[in-house]
Amino acid sequence: MLDAFYQTHKYLVEHVDFPVRRLLMDEIDWRDRLIGIKGSRGCGKTSFLLQYAKEHFGGSRECLYINFNNLYFTEHTLVEFADEFVRSGGRTLLIDQTFKMPNWSEQLMKCYYLYTDLHIVFSASPVMRLVEDNKDIGEIVTMYNLRGFSFREYLNLQAGTSFPPMRLEDIIEDHHSLAKIVCEKVHPLWYFADYLQHGYYPFSLENHYYMENLLKVMNMMLEVDVLLIKQIDVGYLQKIRTLLHIFMEEAPCSINVSSLAARMDTSRATAMNYIKYLKDARLLNLLYTEDKQFPMKPQKVYLQNTNLIYSNPHRQVSQQIVAETFFYNALHALYKVNASGRGAMFRIDGRYYFDVLDRVPNKQPIRYTAVGGCENTDSDFFIPLWLFGFLY
Repeated sequence: MLDAFYQTHKYLVEHVDFPVRRLLMDEIDWRDRLIGIKGSRGCGKTSFLLQYAKEHFGGSRECLYINFNNLYFTEHTLVEFADEFVRSGGRTLLIDQTFKMPNWSEQLMKCYYLYTDLHIVFSASPVMRLVEDNKDIGEIVTMYNLRGFSFREYLNLQAGTSFPPMRLEDIIEDHHSLAKIVCEKVHPLWYFADYLQHGYYPFSLENHYYMENLLKVMNMMLEVDVLLIKQIDVGYLQKIRTLLHIFMEEAPCSINVSSLAARMDTSRATAMNYIKYLKDARLLNLLYTEDKQFPMKPQKVYLQNTNLIYSNPHRQVSQQIVAETFFYNALHALYKVNASGRGAMFRIDGRYYFDVLDRVPNKQPIRYTAVGGCENTDSDFFIPLWLFGFLY
């Protein structure tokens, strides 16, 4: 039985072609016995698992990639499979499409306690509430987030560079020197506009029409990550699609929940739940002040990344909107981003107040300001927008 799985594993590992080594690969403590990799659809979770297998195990049969799409798992449990795998000398099991296994969390826990020499790494949809809904598995699993390409990762790929990530504190305190180091090797603005339009999702590397692929991925997020995993009746899909379309047209925007509910012909509570589902699927970002959180109304709703803005061919794209969306997405990866109560657009980690502008203004800034359209600046407070794409 295992031979068929090993043949598939061998083929996939040999043919995985992922020219960008993700930073997360070095951040994970691979000694942990149960590791979950959360990431939105299209961010490269499958390639990440296969890349790990290729780097750490080569052709060794101690590691095996499996996908719960395999019909074998309609009649067999993960525990049955793991038992045979371990008895055959297996040590590391990489599991994809985890949510398709009934009672997957229970199965993972049984494997963890039955086979103490077995390491399991599994992919997870961002809408799966692993720790929140199951405290028992929350005590044994270590969760990580795999995000779309940062601008740094995209630039390294396209320009053949190898720039390391930067800390926010260093960008704030020494952005002149950091920008100069980058600009001495490459012109970041030559690549930045392309990244904003079609560089966030790794499938941009495929030789296909990117926007068509992105639309397919967005629909899969709605149909699988929201409806299937959240167990929502398919009859409500059109209402959720309507809500997403509204934000595709208007975000970033403040919201009137009663008005949204009326447009979808649903209740206020349901409208807010749908907004949360879209946020969990990583289609939206919700901006709150520090003293508020869901289920309260957010101060502003953003699309999760700038590629989503450009996927709407009927929208007149404002560079100011693009700049704000990029900044939020880049900072949100590692830092807490809130709306500010002091007139600034954003408050980061409760420490830094930031504005975002699509170009350098004529007047002097009164706070830190991320500015587009420039590779470097002479001001201590004006920081090139693209530089925040180097945080991971």
